[in-house]
Amino acid sequence: MRTLVFLGSVRESSPPQPKRLGARVAQACAQNLAAAGIEPEIIDPLDYDLAQRFKPHFSYAPSRVPGDLDDLAQRIRAADSYVAVSPEYNHSMSPALADLLNHFGSSLFSFKPSAIVTYSAGQWGGTRAAVNMRTFLSELGCLPVSAMIHVPHAQDVLESNGNFAQGVDAERWSGYFGRTFQQLAWWSAAAKAQHQLASPTAPFNRAPSQRNAP
Repeated sequence: MRTLVFLGSVRESSPPQPKRLGARVAQACAQNLAAAGIEPEIIDPLDYDLAQRFKPHFSYAPSRVPGDLDDLAQRIRAADSYVAVSPEYNHSMSPALADLLNHFGSSLFSFKPSAIVTYSAGQWGGTRAAVNMRTFLSELGCLPVSAMIHVPHAQDVLESNGNFAQGVDAERWSGYFGRTFQQLAWWSAAAKAQHQLASPTAPFNRAPSQRNAP
């Protein structure tokens, strides 16, 4: 199973320190996803040339879609699940994450699960952004699993490579990440198996015993 880890930050200035705190959170997600049996791929919005004037993937004529945008659309379509990593801005998700995901139609995400991961340099771990993200991801059609991950003081919890820092309870943190990603793995496997049985967009046919029911 494959998942895309969307890094929801384009910030390259301080504070906070380090400048891209979210990058180490995304790396930690990738490592713990692999431990849960899921193949991760980090999607960094800085790797994509998103036009200043917003134009989503589905608004282009097929022959005029920018290559990097179309490539990402195919990766989204092929993935079995998603992880959204975001800081908190004004009690909401990162505008960089919303901008990235809004470039693609919900048909690419639909009927697959997602997981919410938030972080902060302070004590709250971005928890209020997670409330907003649950609604957003549900509208994309990739319903979030029940468990979520919040990382307060992420600069102290994680090293730059995504490893847990010395002095923190690495076993406890691994279990915390693992709980969410085990749920994601379970729902990913279930959705993938059901996709192989029937198309989620096929017309609904009631069982013969129900057709004459009022």
